[in-house]
Amino acid sequence: MNRYFICLAYNGEKYSGWQIQPNAPTVQETIENALTTLLRVSTPIVGAGRTDAGVHARAMFAHFDAAPIADVHQLTDRLNGILPKDIVIYHIRRVKPDAHARFDATSRLYRYYFTTVKDPYLHPFKYKIYGRLDMEAMNRCAAILFDYTDFTSFSKLHTDVKTNNCKILHARWEQVENDYIFTIKADRFLRNMVRSIVGTLLEVGRGKLDEDGFREIIEAKDRCKAGTSVPGQALFLEEIEYPKDIFDYED
Repeated sequence: MNRYFICLAYNGEKYSGWQIQPNAPTVQETIENALTTLLRVSTPIVGAGRTDAGVHARAMFAHFDAAPIADVHQLTDRLNGILPKDIVIYHIRRVKPDAHARFDATSRLYRYYFTTVKDPYLHPFKYKIYGRLDMEAMNRCAAILFDYTDFTSFSKLHTDVKTNNCKILHARWEQVENDYIFTIKADRFLRNMVRSIVGTLLEVGRGKLDEDGFREIIEAKDRCKAGTSVPGQALFLEEIEYPKDIFDYED
C-alpha cells in the first residue's frame, strides 16, 4: 500500500463541515465515496483538520492509502469528473508511508471576510456588518494573542482534544475599500476557535471591549466569557504548510 496526499478546495455552503457525521452531508464523505467508486475498494481519507458547517477551504489536504496508482493525474481528472461542482481536487501526490495530513501540518492559515456594503454576487462569502470598525483597536487586541498559548476561552465546549494550547504565528486585520479581512495563522486551531476570536474582536472594533477586557477573557479560560461566534460562511481555510521532506516521492 502507498500513501497519497490530496490537495483540494471546496465551497462549504451545502456541507455540515469536513468530518463525516450521521444524517448530514460532509466534504470528507463526499470525497471518500468518489474515491471508493473509482478505486473499487473502501478508501477512507484523513483530513488536515475539521472545518465547521458552512466554512470554505481554498487549500485543504487529506491523505489516503491505496494500492499503487499508475497515473495520479488521470485519477485527479476522474475524481473531478464525478465530484460535485463545489469540490475540486487540485492534485494527488505520493508521500512517505508515515506522512500524516493532520499531524504533520506545521501551520494553518484562515481568513475571515467582512463587508460594509450590500453585494449581490459575493454575499454568501462575506459577512455583512453595519458601521465602521476601529481597526487599530482590533489589531492591538489581535497582537495580545501572541502572549498566550491556552485558548480555552475560544474553544467549543466538550471537545475530545488533549490540550487547548496553540501557538499563534500571525493575527492581523486589514481594510480593503469597503471590506475588512482578518488573517490568522497558528500551528493548530481548536474547534470554533477562529470564529469565536473574530466575534470577540468585533466587540473591540465596536468599542464594547478594551485591551484589558480582552486579556481577561483569555485568562478566564471560559468560553462563556468570549464573544458570540461569527457565521461560518465568510471563513476560509487558505493555507496549510508541511515539511518539504514528506513529499519525497515523484509520480
